[in-house]
Parts: sequence; C-alpha cells; structure tokens
Amino acid sequence: MTTTTLAVLVPVLPFLGATAGLLLGRTAPGLVRPLAVLPTLTSLVLAVLVAVRQGGDTALNSATELTPTGSVPIDLALYIDGFAALVAVLVGVVASCVQIYSTGYLRDDPRYASYAALVSLFTSAMFLVVYSGDLIVLLVGWEVMGICSYFLVGHYWETPEARAASIKAFLVTKLGDVPFLIGLFALAGDTGSFRITEILGTVASGGLDHPTLIALLLLAGVAGKSAQFPLHTWLPDAMAGPTPVSALIHAATMVAAGVYFVARLLPVFQASSAALVVLATMAAVTMAGSGLAALAQDDIKRVLAYSTIGQLGYMTGALAVGDRGAAVFHLLSHGAFKALLFLAAGVIIHAAGTNSLAAMSRMGHLRDRVPDAYWTMTVALLALAAVPPFSGFFSKESVLGAAEQASAGHTASVPSAAGWLVLVSGLLTALLTAAYATRLWLLAFRGRGAEAPDHGRQPLTMTVVLWVLAVPSLAFGGLAYRLLPDWFDGRDLAPTLTTSVVGTGVALAGGIVTYAAWRHTTALAARVPLGAVAAHPEGDAGLVEAEAIASHAAAYGDVADAPDPADPGRLLLGPLHRPAAVGFHLDAVYRVLFVRPVEAGARLVRFLDHEVVDTYVRGAGALARRLGDAVRRAQTGNLQTYVSALLAGTVVLAVAVVLVATGA
Repeated sequence: MTTTTLAVLVPVLPFLGATAGLLLGRTAPGLVRPLAVLPTLTSLVLAVLVAVRQGGDTALNSATELTPTGSVPIDLALYIDGFAALVAVLVGVVASCVQIYSTGYLRDDPRYASYAALVSLFTSAMFLVVYSGDLIVLLVGWEVMGICSYFLVGHYWETPEARAASIKAFLVTKLGDVPFLIGLFALAGDTGSFRITEILGTVASGGLDHPTLIALLLLAGVAGKSAQFPLHTWLPDAMAGPTPVSALIHAATMVAAGVYFVARLLPVFQASSAALVVLATMAAVTMAGSGLAALAQDDIKRVLAYSTIGQLGYMTGALAVGDRGAAVFHLLSHGAFKALLFLAAGVIIHAAGTNSLAAMSRMGHLRDRVPDAYWTMTVALLALAAVPPFSGFFSKESVLGAAEQASAGHTASVPSAAGWLVLVSGLLTALLTAAYATRLWLLAFRGRGAEAPDHGRQPLTMTVVLWVLAVPSLAFGGLAYRLLPDWFDGRDLAPTLTTSVVGTGVALAGGIVTYAAWRHTTALAARVPLGAVAAHPEGDAGLVEAEAIASHAAAYGDVADAPDPADPGRLLLGPLHRPAAVGFHLDAVYRVLFVRPVEAGARLVRFLDHEVVDTYVRGAGALARRLGDAVRRAQTGNLQTYVSALLAGTVVLAVAVVLVATGA
C-alpha cells in the first residue's frame, strides 16, 4: 500500500467510526466502544507508518482536482513534511488515549455514544488539517473542529455553565474565523492558488502583493482558534465540558491548529515585519497574562486551561522569531504532558469529588487515594515547569534560544524587537509557570485535614493511559533533539547554555518562592481556625490576610467551597490576585464593548418589529376589514338601488370624459 493511500486512510477511518457510532449507538450499544477506540487506534498506527516512510525527507505532495471552479482551483491535496508527520502521530496518540480513558470516565453516561462519535469526528477533522495541502480543504477540517467543540463543551447541557461555555467558544472562535476566511481568499487572490506548495513558491519569489494585510487577517483566526490574546477568553470557560474533552482540545487538536497553520505558512508571515511584531506582542501578552491568571485560579481545570494559553504563547512566540522548528517541537512536547495533566486531573476530581483546589487542600492523604495520578501528574508538572531532564525543558529552551538569536539580530527577516518581546516575556512566564505548577501540586497533594473520601479504585483504562502519556512527558524532549533534527528543518534542537541556565534558574526560583509562601501561609492558617477571627499581632500583614480570608470563608456557609487561607497564590500576587482570578476583567470589557451593544440592537429591532412593522401589518388588515364592511353594507339585494348606482356611475364617467376632452 502506497504512502499516499495510508495518509488518506488516516482521517477517513475516524470519520467512518463516527458515522457508524451515530447510526448504531441505540440499536447496538455494545459496538459503541469498539467503534470509538479501534478506528482511532488504527489511524494512529497508519500515521506512524506514514511518519516512518516520510522520514523527515522530501515532503509527500499529491493532489487531485475536486471540481473545476473557473478561477482559483480547489484540490484534494496532501502535503506531508516532517512537521505534518510528527503532529499527526501526536494527534493519534492523544486521541487514542482520550477515547480509551473515556470508556471508563463516562462509562455510565447515557450520551456516551454521541460523545464518542463527536470525538472521532473531531479527530478526523484535525488529521485533515494536518495532512491537507489545500487551504480550502484545510478550512473544512478547521470549521468541523469548531462545530464539534461546540457540542463537546456543551456535553452536560443540563447545566447553564456548559451551555454558556459552548456558545461562547463557538462565537469567539467564529469571530476570528471571519477575517481568517477573508485572509485565505486574499492570499489565493495574490498567489492564484489555494495549494500550499504553490503559495510558498509565490512568496519565495516575492509575488505577494499585500503581505501585512493578509498576515493580520489570518492572525485573527489563529488568535481565536489557538486562544491567544485578545480572543483567549473562551478557553477557561470551556472547562465546563468533560475532562477528556479538555485534554483533547487543549493538548493536540483544536488549539494546536492555529499554531500549526502559522508554522506551515510561516514564509507568508515573514514577508511582513509588522506582522511578526504583532505576533510577538500577542504572544508576550498571552504568556504573561495567562501565567498571572493561572496563579490565581481555584478550579484545577482552569489552572490548566490558563497554562495551555501560556504554552501556546510560547509556540506563537517561536513563530514570531521565525523558528517553526522550535514552535512545533514545543507543540509536540506540550501535547503529551498537557494531555496527561488533564487526564490526571480527571482522576483527582473523581477521587476528591470537587474541582476546587481549596477543598483539596483540606483533604488529608489525597495522594494516597490516587497514587497513579499523583506520580504521573508530578512528572507532567515537572515537564510543564521546564525542569531538566523532562521534555518541557528542551522544547521551552529551544523557544528561548530562538528568541535570544532574534534579539541579537542573528535571524534574517525578524525584527530584533520581536526577539526581545518573546525573550523577556518567555523568561517571566517560566517563573510564573513554575510558581503555579508548584502551587497546584502543593494544594492538591499536600493537603491537611480530614481524610480524603474513598471512592474506590479508578478503572484500569483511566490509569493505564496516564502511564502511557508519562513516557513522552519524561523522555520525548531528550530523544527529539538527538534523534529528530532532520524532521525540524535540520535545526539543532539542543538548548543553548545561556537560556538554559537563566530559564532553569528562574523556574527553580519560582518553585522555591511558591513553596516558601505555602509554608508561610500554612503556618498562618493553622493559627487562625477557619471561620474564626483572632487578634493579630501588630505588623503581621500575612496574618491579617489569613484572617480576612477565614472571615470570608465563614460567610460561605460551606467550608469546602471557601477560599483557602493557605493558598500561596494570594500572598504572591497581592493586589493582583482579585483581577487575575477573573482574567483581568476582559470578559467584562467585552460585555461593555460588544455584548451590550448587540443586546441593545436586538431590543431596538424587536421594538421596530413589534411597534412599527406590526402596526403597519395590523393597519393594513384593519383597512381591508373596513372596506369589506362597507362593500357588504352596499349589498342590499334591492335591484332598484343597483340600477341607480350603475346609472349614476355611468353619468359620472361620461361627465369626466367630456371634461377631459374639453380640457385637451
């Protein structure tokens, strides 16, 4: 079987599995789980075979024309280079793990059949995005993922949070997709083709007439899909969906699609220095802002959501400094450990019975209830914090090294300002990442209080998946820079000494400071019983803070939902904690700028419809009724009256004719 045939089957099999799952979900429920897992696993095997055959060498390029358009042709095209081959393997691994994990996590869910089918369709769409060599075909996969995310995030549609989150995710991503679509047509208009190879060839020869406009339009769609500032606000709310959905969306599929798109068309963006500076600014604000927000979240899944936003900022930062190898390297590394973090969080939530870190911090020996999640999440958090030798260290340092080169002016076509933006914000984010990763670990696993509830052992399908993902979280980074340089444009992926020392140093500093803050706040909390306000010694600001939190907690009436007085994030952020906890009020700004005007416009349209349009309609009806009444009254049945009216009308018409004739 040829490589092209194998590549075609990779997205087709999950699509067929989704179709069969929807058709047989009710009539043959026993087939739902095999139809969810087996096609996705088979696609993973085929993606591995495609990657082995491709081998990081010359890209596989094949196409057939779908239909004559009369202008710019649309082709069913494959374009598989080293990046595409590796990203497809990542998508297959994460999707397979999510499907297997879901068989245990949602084993009693009555809507599991539709859920599994949507996950398979989502996976098929991402494979299509990865392998597509034509931008219109890529757009089909891009939009199918958006539709699937709407249904998956809203899986628990009985809850208002899930309904609101699904609508918000759909609307915000569509807000970016409109200029994205315009940008695609503008790009095709300039280059005369939707084929990626022909577009890149035209760009290389300097044939792009409007590079800045096209790049900025495309970046709007990338910002929406990959949750970059200012269109990132949908991602934390998307945590209302099932935890496996969070792992799928946040690790290797939807949010990675925007980064992958820019990596594939990077020369288009490099044709405009202004676009690179905008991309670097977007990445810098995203990284720093999401790190601060993650440090203030109480929901364990929202911490990981903001973490995803920040790590995607690293990837877009690498693209802003012209290094798609570093961006895709971090995309692959992040995909493994972030999927592990979400799936392990699902096990912890199941055991604790809550998403709240404050509640978990009051549970003793929670780690003993979930030993598999404890050890694997520890590995994933170390990878997230970029501690050597875990995978996140190598990929993050690759990004920082590229930024260092760009800041020194050693990268052609990249402004040094973009390099400085990415480098400074990347180091700050490394500090914040280590801080919130340490905080999450301490609050979740070092809690003190009553014994954690015992909900029994988790299904084997859930725990095995954690250990499978722990392997690349630990080893992928070190192996990649030794064994896979040819797959990344031949770039040396080894971390540079300067950024490695500085980056690791700030990460360790973030972890140590957070641990010290946790010890301090824990000691203060022990002196102030929850719900009781004690006299505090003069000058002890930390104890005042603890007392205020304890007093606030008493007002909740439920200790499990109260803020944690031992939370080091409050001490570290200080006055920034409150705005960071609500995402720096960006949703409130959007409500004032967009939601309220739209609601006011809707009220105006409703008023015009009810009071103006309906008034004319009702008036026309009343006029017809009155005319009918007048005509009905004239129907007396008296023949003399009818003849008299006829004669009178004849006389009037005759007089009118005479007058008109005389006037003429």
